[in-house]
Amino acid sequence: MADKLSAEERVALRAELERLRQEHRDLDSAIEALADLSAADQLQIQRLKKRKLFLRDKIGRIEDQLTPDIIA
Repeated sequence: MADKLSAEERVALRAELERLRQEHRDLDSAIEALADLSAADQLQIQRLKKRKLFLRDKIGRIEDQLTPDIIA
């Protein structure tokens, strides 16, 4: 799949990948900060964790696109 991408597509995917990784890190910080509050909103924490899992999956798909297929 990666060998079918144009140079422009690869650059765009790498930029998107970095943006998603940054958002994933930011969610880590937000979840940690909310968890530290004594009156933490568990529903909000669960929503953030769900978003974080969604991002992880999306990051994995983009990484797969950027990784050349290896024929064993």
